[in-house]
Amino acid sequence: MNTTVDFARMNGLGNKILVIDMRGRRDRVTPQAAIALNADPATQFDQIMAIHDPKADGTDAFIDILNSDGSKAQACGNGTRCVVQALAAETGKKAFTFQTVAGILNAQEHADGTISVDMGTPVFAWDKIPLSEEFYDTGRIELQIGPIDDPILHSPSVMSMGNPHAIFWVDRDVMSFDLERFGPLLENHPMFPERANITLAQVTSPSSLTTRTWERGAGLTLACGSAACSAAVSAARTGRTGRNVTITVASATPPGILTIEWRERDDHVVMTGPAEWEWSGAVDPATGLWSREEEPETGSAAL
Repeated sequence: MNTTVDFARMNGLGNKILVIDMRGRRDRVTPQAAIALNADPATQFDQIMAIHDPKADGTDAFIDILNSDGSKAQACGNGTRCVVQALAAETGKKAFTFQTVAGILNAQEHADGTISVDMGTPVFAWDKIPLSEEFYDTGRIELQIGPIDDPILHSPSVMSMGNPHAIFWVDRDVMSFDLERFGPLLENHPMFPERANITLAQVTSPSSLTTRTWERGAGLTLACGSAACSAAVSAARTGRTGRNVTITVASATPPGILTIEWRERDDHVVMTGPAEWEWSGAVDPATGLWSREEEPETGSAAL
């Protein structure tokens, strides 16, 4: 078995993604390799999307997702769009079905280059998110940071979109908060036994939000697709918006746009947005040692 595999450095609204081709192999990208890759500025990433041979009938691949600290992630919407773009360039297909530890994801590349990912159904039950304390209504739970009589952040909406999310509603620019300081405290709060993604969300109209996210296991990232979905669902669930929302991801450079639909007919959450190929190379999935290919005349997302 070859020691190296093909990989591509990509991004979804600036969310730094490494798509690694593990098809035809039985090994996995190790946590040690992930940590080594993240330590190198050239390959620093938010999530690794490792493409494995399908395990279930009717699926195109099994996707193993790793955070930059080497831990496992259940879902990554921006990363899934990158996988779709890479496989579409390789195969010419436009529609894909993936299996992840969080379940089955269907995705499609459109003629304009944007990609839609069906992220499945949201989970609101406190013990399924999970939380360490029972709440009947997870649309608003008792949790705050800052002085008790004047908290900086408080009363988040919590849910799972394949991974735990807490959405804190703010009434000013999401970039004006010191999320780099508050994020780690909230991610690791005892309320979240499996840690949580922490998002600041500002409602800007009945059909639009602005968000910024501290990702579980990755830190302050430029974008987070499952967090955008969670913010959109939580906004609709609490009566702040309708079920079709445009998300401005404030931390992306430049700020990027995602369209989220929480479908009434089946409660599935569909996210639509871009993906971008940057460069390709080869990597040892055991150690993280890598090399970069020479740049082709025309950039391609194919692995």
